[in-house]
Amino acid sequence: MAQSFSDIINSSTPTLVDFFAEWCGPCKAMKPILDDLKNELGESAKIIKIDVDKNQNAAAKYQVRGVPTLILFQNGEIKWRQSGVLSVNDLKKVITQHTS
Repeated sequence: MAQSFSDIINSSTPTLVDFFAEWCGPCKAMKPILDDLKNELGESAKIIKIDVDKNQNAAAKYQVRGVPTLILFQNGEIKWRQSGVLSVNDLKKVITQHTS
């Protein structure tokens, strides 16, 4: 059974959510970065992608105004958010610094 978005972000496992759009160039640049990050982090964090065009309610709820927007959740709380492209190392630091 697939977990709901709410279940995932309310988990104690840090979850990085990439709000993206198919038509967005910088969003496409984030894909290999997030793939590398997932390989480096393994099971210590989750990474999910949310298409803002297909999930407008989620984008509105979290006030996503531009893409890509990355939001780090843990236990249902927003621990960090930023728009734009970041490197694997920057994202690893963010996850380490903002989660327990």
